[in-house]
Amino acid sequence: MQLNDLTDLAQVSFEPAQLIGIPFALVGAILMSVGAQLQHRGVNKVGDGEDAKSALNLKQLVALFKRPSWLTGTVFLGAAIIFQLISLGFSPLIVVQPIGAVALVITAVLNARVTKTKLNTQSIVAIALSVGGIGIFVSIAAFTAINAPMTSADLAEILVILIVVLAIFGVLFLIYRKHLSALYYIVGAGVLYGFVATLAKVVITSVTHGATDWLTWACLAALLAATVLGALFVQNAYQTGPPDLVIAGLTVIDPIVAVAIGILILDEASQAPGWAIVSYVLAGVLAIIGVFLLAKYHPDAHDPVSAASKEAKAGFQSAKAESKAKVNAAAHGAKEAIKKAKSVD
Repeated sequence: MQLNDLTDLAQVSFEPAQLIGIPFALVGAILMSVGAQLQHRGVNKVGDGEDAKSALNLKQLVALFKRPSWLTGTVFLGAAIIFQLISLGFSPLIVVQPIGAVALVITAVLNARVTKTKLNTQSIVAIALSVGGIGIFVSIAAFTAINAPMTSADLAEILVILIVVLAIFGVLFLIYRKHLSALYYIVGAGVLYGFVATLAKVVITSVTHGATDWLTWACLAALLAATVLGALFVQNAYQTGPPDLVIAGLTVIDPIVAVAIGILILDEASQAPGWAIVSYVLAGVLAIIGVFLLAKYHPDAHDPVSAASKEAKAGFQSAKAESKAKVNAAAHGAKEAIKKAKSVD
């Protein structure tokens, strides 16, 4: 780093108070990881015996509300959202939103213990890359980002983009819902939640400054719509993939979308020096590579040998039980026939 870079950093309007949001975001990430594991368990219970490649139907969605594990996970996720909203009230969007990547590590460990699946070396490296990239990003953003004032033009621009995004993902879901993969749901939820975080920041800022108008209420309505569709996508993603893979996608795609809006529309990086912008990009690329590696090497999601072995073992056990039942039935029938023959004699 050169002297002029240090001078640029010194000129950034840094407010120590904006660091207050970081611990709240960390607590939110922990709650998110626990909630994700519990919701994944509930979705799996509801989806047992159904086609794992198709979206949850209305009956299954209603059945989720009868699953204690899913309801408990929803409570945890609700608490995570509250902590995230508090963090957004103190800190710039591009500082606290990426911290959710901490949930990836916790979820990966929890899922490995619950399913008794050992994470392979490639998965561990992938998680390290994702969290490391996000960690570098947040470390730099914490001292170079600012809470920039928002204009009506900014809000209108965000709303128009979100309406288009909602329309695209909504139409694709309605038309191809029986053929969509987990990757579609993960990307869709990540993009939508990125807008949710942005709109939450907008609404919180407007309310705290007493500047509510029709645009604020429009933002709130769009926030709720994106939240509902995003939640639907997350539940379908849980049906087809392990929770740590789902969280990996969300905790990288969500921040990338939110950060892009924060930088390009809200000007939160307007005072950041050139080296910081380059660091943002490199750290983001590092995190994305980690997600792709996790999707490729995760033992639960993409280990066809293991999956085939488990399926074959289950099939063998089922066939064995069925054969045993048939043998017992035949033996019983033979005994009855012998008894009848003896009674006739």
